[in-house]
Amino acid sequence: MTDPATEDRLDARQLADAFRQFSQASEALTGAYAGLQTQVGQLTERLSVLMGALPAGVVVLDRDACVVQANKAVEGMFGAQLAGVDWTAFCATRLIGTETPGEWQVDHAGETRRVTRVDAPLESGEGRIVLLTDVTEAHHMRLAAERNERLAAMGEMVAGLAHQLRTPLSAALLYTATLVQQEMAPADKERVGTRALERLRHLEKLIRDMLLFARGETLGREPFAICDLVAELTQTLEPVARARGLRFEASCACGDTRVVGDRKAIAGALTNLLENAVQVLEAGGTIHFHAEHDGVRACFRVADDGRGIDPALQSRLFEPFFTTRPDGTGLGLAIARGVARAHGGDIGIESEPGRGSTFTLTLAMGG
Repeated sequence: MTDPATEDRLDARQLADAFRQFSQASEALTGAYAGLQTQVGQLTERLSVLMGALPAGVVVLDRDACVVQANKAVEGMFGAQLAGVDWTAFCATRLIGTETPGEWQVDHAGETRRVTRVDAPLESGEGRIVLLTDVTEAHHMRLAAERNERLAAMGEMVAGLAHQLRTPLSAALLYTATLVQQEMAPADKERVGTRALERLRHLEKLIRDMLLFARGETLGREPFAICDLVAELTQTLEPVARARGLRFEASCACGDTRVVGDRKAIAGALTNLLENAVQVLEAGGTIHFHAEHDGVRACFRVADDGRGIDPALQSRLFEPFFTTRPDGTGLGLAIARGVARAHGGDIGIESEPGRGSTFTLTLAMGG
């Protein structure tokens, strides 16, 4: 039989060994934990230094879209401490949409900056990181490049401009010289005077269009409802079309959707497309004016069932001073395309001889 005393000594020895092993494991875990704390501290320090050194703004959000951390760059953009701020509500008042998709405007201390924004969700699903990059200089360079392109185009059209100006000016001078003849009957003087005024008005329109083309950029931006603009242009152009024996059909599928832009410039571009349709159609023709959007771009379509445009001419329609009408300045479509592009869009054409033409003007919705 085993001596009970011996069993007690074995149990005590086993307990001592187990305790010693536990102590060793505990010391090892404590050392490992301390090492991890040191690594976390180093990583945190490096992350803080990195965020502080980044030229882009970095915002860390929790799952409720509250700011957990923000670097100096982003706080400098807004001129405010962001920790604990409701980011969604903050952006609603401080990030203003522009005509360029993906770009926002930030106003602070009398200065306007442009930024891009990228949202990246955390893998844990506990929030997301927002990266704001200042692209103000790139925006200015883009505007300068567009202006240089327009100036280059202006240089190329100088010779054409001289011809365009000389023709109506010569006609106006001829009619004016005729007016000084004393032997002319009053009715003849009135007729000649009317023609002189027509040539002078044509000359004035040519100069005005040329200045619009040279300036290119739009002047002011405001939010406006797409359907309101369609209704306004319909009210203006429908009576003109009706007087020429044309049908004018307009529709808008945008509801209360609004875009941000230079309403006057956009209305002018669309008016040019609509007036062109009115002028090329014969009595009995139909013009369809329709607007819609896909959440990213607003789209305006002006379609007619006229004789269409020869494919060889379609590529030249937007060239400055190119016109198929004797009374046209050849700048209307060039200006309209400039307005569309200044709003992040463009103008396209689909036409087939004998089956009419469709001009499509698009605008970036912004925001």
